[in-house]
Amino acid sequence: MADQSAPQDNPAKAWSGRFSEPVSDLVKRYTASVFFDKRMAAQDIRGSLAHARMLARQGIIGATDLADIERGMAQIAGEIERGEFAWNLDDEDVHLNIEKRLTALVGDAGKRLHTGRSRNDQVATDIRLWLRDAIDTILGLIREFQLAVLELAEHHADTPLPGFTHLQVAQPVTFGHHLMAYFEMTRRDAERFADCRKRVNRLPLGAAALAGTTFPIDREFVAAELGFDEVCFNSLDAVSDRDFAIEFCAASSLLMTHLSRLSEELILWMSPRVGFIDLADRFCTGSSIMPQKKNPDVPELVRGKTGRVNGSLIALLTLMKGQPLAYNKDNQEDKEPLFDTADTVIDTLRIYADMMGSRVDADGTRAFNVRVKREAMRAALRQGYATATDLADYLVKKGLPFRDAHEAVALAVRGAEKRGIDLPEFTLEELKAEMAEVPRAVPLLEADVAHVLTVEGSLAARQHIGGTAPTQVRAAIARARAALA
Repeated sequence: MADQSAPQDNPAKAWSGRFSEPVSDLVKRYTASVFFDKRMAAQDIRGSLAHARMLARQGIIGATDLADIERGMAQIAGEIERGEFAWNLDDEDVHLNIEKRLTALVGDAGKRLHTGRSRNDQVATDIRLWLRDAIDTILGLIREFQLAVLELAEHHADTPLPGFTHLQVAQPVTFGHHLMAYFEMTRRDAERFADCRKRVNRLPLGAAALAGTTFPIDREFVAAELGFDEVCFNSLDAVSDRDFAIEFCAASSLLMTHLSRLSEELILWMSPRVGFIDLADRFCTGSSIMPQKKNPDVPELVRGKTGRVNGSLIALLTLMKGQPLAYNKDNQEDKEPLFDTADTVIDTLRIYADMMGSRVDADGTRAFNVRVKREAMRAALRQGYATATDLADYLVKKGLPFRDAHEAVALAVRGAEKRGIDLPEFTLEELKAEMAEVPRAVPLLEADVAHVLTVEGSLAARQHIGGTAPTQVRAAIARARAALA
C-alpha cells in the first residue's frame, strides 16, 4: 500500500501533501463552494490573466508560459460559455477547477500561474470584479426604472390625488408629484451604489494569503489591467474584510425598501375599496377558486423579497462580527447572500421598469401599464376635507394668527361633517356661520375663498421648488431628465 503521507504526482487537493488521510465525502460536500462560486468564472479568468501578464512583465514567469496560459484560458472560457466545462466537487471551488483544467491543457505553465498569490487574495479579487459588474448593471436598471417613472409622472403632472398622512386624507397633491417622490428615493439609491462602487473597486490581489509575497510583483500594473482605481493598502485587510459586500447589501436593502413602499401603495390603490389604479394583466395572477380575482402578485412579491434582501444584510453582518484577522473559512459564506441579493435586486428592477412603463398598442396609442382612474382619485379628495389647510392659510394671510385660523377651520370641518358635505360646498354665509365662535375670522372671509377651497386652487398655490403645483411638477421632471441625460 502506498504511503499516503508522501507527496503524490497528482494530489487530489492543492494542499493534500500535508495530510495523512483524505477528506471525507461529507466534509467535501460541506466545505466545497464550486457549485455556487462558479458563477465568478469569468472574473476568475480575467484576474488570472492580469496576474499572469504581471508575472511575465516582472520576469517571474517566461513569455512562453504566458502565451500557454493565455491560450489555455481562452479554451477554458469557451468551454464554460458553451456549457462543456466539467465542474468537479473534489476541486472545491471555481479557482482550483479552472487551475486544474489549465494545467491539464498547458502543463507546467498552469502550475506556475499561482506564483505570488493565494486563493485568499484571488477570491477577494474575484468577488470585487463580480460585484463591480453587478453594480454597473443595477445602476443601468435604476435609470430604466426612473425613465419609466418620469414618463408616467409627466402624463399625470396635473392629475389630482389625495396626499395622505397616517393613511388619512391630508392635502391635495398630483399623481405625478407623488411618483416623483420615488424618483428622488431611487436617485439617492443610485448615488449610494455609485459610492459603494468606489470602495469595491480596490485591488486585493498581491496580498497573497495575508502577508504579501516575496516575489517582485507590480500590484499597480494589475490594478490598471483590471480597471481598479487603486490597490488595497494593507494585506491583512485586503483578504479578510467584506465590508464592501455588506455596504452593497445595505444599499440594496434601502433600494428594496423604497420599491416595497411603492409596492404597498400600488396594492392599496388597486384594491376595489380604493380603486385608484389598475395594473396591466401581465403583472397579475388569478385565483384557483375565485374566478373574479385579479391579484397584484408582482408588487406583493417585491414586498416579500425585500425581507429576503434585508436578511442577507444581517447574514453578512453576523458573518463578519466575530472574525479575527486574517482570512477565515467563514468567509466562504459571503457569496450566496451576496449573489442572491444582487439577483433579487436586478430581477426586481427589470420587472418594475417594465411595470411602471408604457407600450404602444396596435392602434398607435400609448398605454401605460399603471392605469390611473382619475375620477376615483378626485372623488377621494371630496371625502377628507383636503383643502382645510388652504383655508387656514387664507385666514393667516388676511392677518389672523395661525392658531386662531386652525381653530376656525376645525369648526368649519366639524360643521361640514354634520351636514355630510365638503368644504367647497359651503356658501360664504354658511362658512361664516360655522366659524362664528372665532369672531376675528368671520370678517376676513370674502368671495375669493371659494377658489382657495378648490383642489385646483390648492395645487396651484404651492408654486415653489418641490411643491405640487403642476408647473413645478413638470419643472421637476425636466430637471430629472436633464440629470439622466
